[in-house]
Amino acid sequence: MMHAIVRTLTRALMLAAVIVSVCAPARAQTVYRFAPVNQYGINLTAAYWNPIIAYVSEKSGVKLALKLGRTSADTTSYVLAKEVEFTFTNHLFGPDREQLGWKVFGSRNIPPIYGQIVVPANSSITDLAQLAGQEVAFAGPEAVVGYKFTYAHLLSKGINVSVVFGGNHDGAFSQLFSGKVKAVGGVSTLVEGYAQREGRKFRVLWSSEAVHDLALMVAPQVPEKEAKAVAEAFLGMASDPRGKELIRKASEAVGLPADAYFIASSGSEYEAYRRFYKSAPANLR
Repeated sequence: MMHAIVRTLTRALMLAAVIVSVCAPARAQTVYRFAPVNQYGINLTAAYWNPIIAYVSEKSGVKLALKLGRTSADTTSYVLAKEVEFTFTNHLFGPDREQLGWKVFGSRNIPPIYGQIVVPANSSITDLAQLAGQEVAFAGPEAVVGYKFTYAHLLSKGINVSVVFGGNHDGAFSQLFSGKVKAVGGVSTLVEGYAQREGRKFRVLWSSEAVHDLALMVAPQVPEKEAKAVAEAFLGMASDPRGKELIRKASEAVGLPADAYFIASSGSEYEAYRRFYKSAPANLR
């Protein structure tokens, strides 16, 4: 009798365990946030990145979600506040920020970029000295190549201008062509892309040394397995027909070359940024 009771209880407990297992909610998948610098207006930035991160999430099995601030400076603030785990940026190569431990794993397959000071092609301004005392627009205070490189050059030449921030490059260009500012400090690829998308023509007054495009980076707290899977998905887009076509369409929308896919990077290509911070004015470091 006792054995029969024990067997009955054992079966009941096993059945209960199965029911609990079946009915228990599935463990929620970790969602990692991806914060790329707002190089364009927020809608165009989202339109470029959303299809890419959807593809990377699918291929890697690691869920990514886009996190954008209203401006490029807002987006970078998320990175500094440790509110995101992946980013596409060149805002982390100053000595203090490199201590945060973010690791470069990729970049885009595009030619070197330049900081440029530009005016409309039909502007009466043909020399940097003519900008003295004028309003000049920049994307924002975090824009390394577009603001820090270009503004540092103006300061080095003793050309004092009134700084205006547009929130992103498109905002700065809009102010230029509406006549609110006389020039823009920007990035060569974004100048070219805007000209292509909007049918505008620029005159380049000055260009910086060539530097590498922005970097794909991962935060130190992301487990190695997930970080590797995400990196492989980004870097594998170029060899996957679907990924390649996705990059082509996204690049076309913002004025980038059709083959602006992602390639591996160790971070060594960003030495020019590190050199800049060693000699930059204190207020631009």
